[in-house]
Amino acid sequence: MSIDDPRRTAAAQAHPGIDPRNGAVAPALQPATTFARGPDGELRGDHMYARYSAPTQRHFEELIAKLEGGADARAFSSGLAAAAAMIESLPPNARVIAQKSSYFGVQALMSARAQNGRIKLSFFEPAHEDAITEALNGGDADLIWIETPANPLLDVVDISAAAKIAHQTGAKLIVDSTAATPVATQPLALGADLVMHSATKYLSGHGDVLAGVLVARAKDDFWARVDAERRISGANLGAFEAWLLIRSLRTLFVRVEAQSASALALAQMLEAHPRIERVLYPGLVSHPRHSLARKQMNGVYGGMASILIKGDFDTAARMTAAARVFIAATSFGATESLIEHRRAIEHEGSTTPPNLVRLSVGLEARADLLSDLEQALEA
Repeated sequence: MSIDDPRRTAAAQAHPGIDPRNGAVAPALQPATTFARGPDGELRGDHMYARYSAPTQRHFEELIAKLEGGADARAFSSGLAAAAAMIESLPPNARVIAQKSSYFGVQALMSARAQNGRIKLSFFEPAHEDAITEALNGGDADLIWIETPANPLLDVVDISAAAKIAHQTGAKLIVDSTAATPVATQPLALGADLVMHSATKYLSGHGDVLAGVLVARAKDDFWARVDAERRISGANLGAFEAWLLIRSLRTLFVRVEAQSASALALAQMLEAHPRIERVLYPGLVSHPRHSLARKQMNGVYGGMASILIKGDFDTAARMTAAARVFIAATSFGATESLIEHRRAIEHEGSTTPPNLVRLSVGLEARADLLSDLEQALEA
């Protein structure tokens, strides 16, 4: 990751955060839900009602669009709300090709929409380069959905190759880049049409915001439908949450780079531990898609890693419960390190290995984190 990347400046200064009215350096919070009109009924500014748009929300959207190199962005009340808006913007009976090894909440959403006839859904496993083509089975699609790195198996998908396949079949390619963040990967520059984040994770980075965001490469008809869907559904983000996200994006680069460096160091040390079967982390040379990750992630591999314990469901559960510095809790991307026995909290049809423990590496001292994992593995 280049220290001279101009996006670092845009993030640090909140693109720009200076208030033109009073010179305040910190970005302002504007909580208004409605906006005054002039004597002839015309709007005095760019906003009418907060369900459509509002100043602080718009500030966040413009900043994240710049960091992703996109034409526009829309913030949502959660990552799943953003995913739902994508699905509801598709035509009836649209065909969706989705990655199986991805966040189980999105899988559940898509499966529910397929069961009620809203979409036609096919899953693919990104085990080899032809997986998407095989899932298409000679037909076309409306949307291809990938997540890279994927939660929690840390699969890495070739975004450029997926974009080429999508566009050959007339489909939009959306990339869930939550685990990568704009620091590591810019999917739109690699050919994706849209990028999604659960902004609850690294974009917030402090475990105090529930939010989602979609960023578009172009303001086309599909993007207009996404915008309309958010207006109709009322899934907009609140002003305070948007302000917290602006605050958090100002430290995004330094946070993610530090978390990634610690995660890589821990992953390398854990690979040699006698109680661990395998470490799943794109930054490891042992990862089957390491060369792709190195090219696609700019040397920043993220703060999430998963470990397969030698043992079974109960072994992984004991190890998770024994952690003291790592906090046993759901989510990832915050300043504090979290640990989770993933299979225990996923749905009944989960294919996550029962001995998998997911780690979200925070900003604590590496020595403290490593010693905590070592003692927990002995539990």
